[in-house]
Amino acid sequence: MARPEPYVMRLSAALLLGAASVLAYAPVGWFALIWLTLGGLFALLDLPANETRRSVKGALIGAAFGFGLFIAGVSWVYVSLSTYGGMPVPLAALATLLFCGLLSIYPALACALFVRFSPQVWWQRSLFFAGLWTLSEWLRGWVLTGFPWLATGYAQAPASPLSGFAPVLGVYGLSLITVLVAVLLVEAVRRVSGRVPCTPLRWSRWCPALPLLLLVVLITAGALLRYQRWTSPQGPPLSVSLLQGNIPQELKWRPETFNESLRTYYRLALENPAQLTVLPETALPAFLDQLPADYLDHLRSLAKREQGDLLLGIVIGSHRQYANAVLSIGAAGEQDYRKVHLVPFGEFVPSGFKWFMNLVNIPMSDFTPGADRQAPMNIAGQKIALNICYEDAFGEEIIRALPEASLLINLSNVAWFGDSLAPAQHLQIAQMRALETGRMMLRATNTGMTAIIDTDGHLLSALKPFTRGALHAKVQGYAGPTPYVRWGNWPAILLALLLIAFTRRRSAVS
Repeated sequence: MARPEPYVMRLSAALLLGAASVLAYAPVGWFALIWLTLGGLFALLDLPANETRRSVKGALIGAAFGFGLFIAGVSWVYVSLSTYGGMPVPLAALATLLFCGLLSIYPALACALFVRFSPQVWWQRSLFFAGLWTLSEWLRGWVLTGFPWLATGYAQAPASPLSGFAPVLGVYGLSLITVLVAVLLVEAVRRVSGRVPCTPLRWSRWCPALPLLLLVVLITAGALLRYQRWTSPQGPPLSVSLLQGNIPQELKWRPETFNESLRTYYRLALENPAQLTVLPETALPAFLDQLPADYLDHLRSLAKREQGDLLLGIVIGSHRQYANAVLSIGAAGEQDYRKVHLVPFGEFVPSGFKWFMNLVNIPMSDFTPGADRQAPMNIAGQKIALNICYEDAFGEEIIRALPEASLLINLSNVAWFGDSLAPAQHLQIAQMRALETGRMMLRATNTGMTAIIDTDGHLLSALKPFTRGALHAKVQGYAGPTPYVRWGNWPAILLALLLIAFTRRRSAVS
């Protein structure tokens, strides 16, 4: 039996490493695993100097890693298209494969450029790879409205010692640091094992320890930064009640279940009073003006009974122009927030893709976005920055309301993805936003994960998924900007560009 070609084995290894990387993210959360899998990818890109078509082969290795990561990590897209969207199974499977293939272009591009222009000196090569990988992730989170899911930095929230870098550099800066840790591990192993000889300099006896020393410095710095408090409490604590109606997605939009949805959320609000009551995204599956005439009055009375307010996820507008919105009713008066960052194919139809939407059954799939900058809501002495579902995946958009806002609240409906990895991954993304901003994050969801997250990204409490109930707590507003709130993603992007430019120039000079 013929042995596989070495390059085919590299591709297979890259695919497996990418798939294994998913275990570094929630719900498993083995954050250090991605240090090993990315380090393995870095090692696989060490192609022989006489290898033909090195750039193409590097791209294919990167694409294999990316495809393994995304097909294992975001294949829940299939669930939304087939199980809940009504798309025929073969077409849903094909669409999922194509989606994961498109996402794989970004790691493929990073790896191709690395193989083509890689410097020879180990520390330059390490910095060069970290810069390229970070830029590829940032581009993935920006091009064509962006899909930043499974960015490397998310795997480090909140347990990793490296998470201390999140309030300073954000998720992409954390990606850069994480990749550096991964490649320094590889370089340390290479030198300790004798695979890479040390250069004959005066300090050559310390050569094997240098990558290890830098590795320890990065991990220690991240751990120490976790003790830095960037924000401080503001105002008195606020009692909250986050409602989880657990209305199955396949029943939610049926006319015969509409009254049951109304009764469910009214009963939950009645039995769980608080200064602030939060219902999930599109908790009531109708336009605002389709609600029974006295229903909002009853909800408003419940909120005012506690001298508080209620946040309701509802569609605002008409059948011609409507918005995915949050409506505030109660003591502070009526306020609303309208979702800005819409999901392609789920909330708006990209030009030329009307045919695709005819294949799926997604109610209200052509929303109008809200204004880019909307003032925080004033509720019970706190200023609240609202975001709806997928919006909390974009840190640079969340900080638009900061540092004015003292509390973050996300309303979501991830019932579209069933009992998959998506709800836990989405919760981890919210934990990163809390870390970056130094604010508590509250999440009210239809089926899970309804949760309260502290300023350090740790989960204070959560409701069990696929159950009906309310999550009670006293929460605290916070004031002050973290470095990330001040500068956003730009320091991480500029650092990545500087590392690439510096290492290339040094390589050219040498």
